[in-house]
Amino acid sequence: MTARAMAEKFSAAAQLADNLRATGRTARVPALLEAMRPRQWTKNVFVLAGVVFAGRLFEAGALLRTAAVFAVFCAAASSVYLVNDILDREQDQHHPVKRLRAIASGRLAKSIALAAAATLAVAALAGGALLGTETLGITVGYLIMTLAYSLRLKRVFLLDVMIIAAGFTLRAAVGAAAINAEISPWLLCCSFLLALFLALGKRRAELTLLAEGAAKDHRAALSRYSLPLLDSWLTALSGATIVSYALYTQSPRTVEHFGTSSLVYTVPFVIYALFRYQHLLVREGQGGDPGGVLLHDRGIVVALAGWVATTALIIYRR
Repeated sequence: MTARAMAEKFSAAAQLADNLRATGRTARVPALLEAMRPRQWTKNVFVLAGVVFAGRLFEAGALLRTAAVFAVFCAAASSVYLVNDILDREQDQHHPVKRLRAIASGRLAKSIALAAAATLAVAALAGGALLGTETLGITVGYLIMTLAYSLRLKRVFLLDVMIIAAGFTLRAAVGAAAINAEISPWLLCCSFLLALFLALGKRRAELTLLAEGAAKDHRAALSRYSLPLLDSWLTALSGATIVSYALYTQSPRTVEHFGTSSLVYTVPFVIYALFRYQHLLVREGQGGDPGGVLLHDRGIVVALAGWVATTALIIYRR
């Protein structure tokens, strides 16, 4: 994306935000739903790792419990998003895209957002308790960690992205806990590295997008990052993620559990998806919304579909 095209895009976004305020769109339910970020609930597919890799995807009971824990983490995540947007309202108003958010644009009152956040957090804790002590413990840990992130830790260099990555690892762990299944340490390691890769990619996109105003007007921790540094880390993480996933496919526990070492044939899909994402991030200026990129880029969608189909064939062919 050229600098001119990027500038035009941001100008259009700013104009849209102004139009929203001018037309007085104050419908509270749509604004609240938007602030809950339902599009980001796709991140919670990590809870499926437990039921998929335990080979229990077609067990009705396990599937229902996994669906329930998915709902629990959607509520927990939305609670955190609301609190984060309340705290970041002033900074978001300086961001060419985030200024469109319901709270930053003034379409959703802070009092309503705070009440909704508290309600969602209580609902998440109640749901976690119904699913078991371990599930509740992980849910509590997730809420505490992400609240600490919103209040302070997102301003701490490196720790900010590591907490984001840890959140995805907890999603994978809670999915396994909900169905009383073991999850391979290599799979947890791979989840952490992949999430860290995506989080650093998002930081790179923010740094490119906001230029000199990145730290001053939006996120203080960005002042410690640089494009060369992030690019070197992204390259290292893509390699580490591929290696950890390959080791998972060939670990004695995995081979014994599935009775085959054929999961190694899914590695090429992982390699392609990671390299394709890094290309989009570095060469095409995308990556500010990893979920959007992963769902809308044709190459990545095909790679993910191939990975899912091959994995399912290997695991469930018995």
